[in-house]
Amino acid sequence: MDVIVRKPSETEKTSMKKEPIWECEPKTFTWYYDEQETCLILEGCASVKAENKEISFNAGDLVIFPKGLSCEWTVTKKIKKHYKFGN
Repeated sequence: MDVIVRKPSETEKTSMKKEPIWECEPKTFTWYYDEQETCLILEGCASVKAENKEISFNAGDLVIFPKGLSCEWTVTKKIKKHYKFGN
């Protein structure tokens, strides 16, 4: 699983704040990425599981999901994020 989780630069924060917001209450669901998605997590925490690996992320993280990833999301605390599809 090639999901990247890291702290964003100030430039990335500024850029991502122009993108749409998505919110999700705690739940588990499957998802397939037909293109890359970059997210700036504003609130909450979640994890994704794929290929017998699990990675977690929290408020303040920048997360990059690769094109072609099929995974299971588990939102443990309501998520609010800016998101952008494509490179």
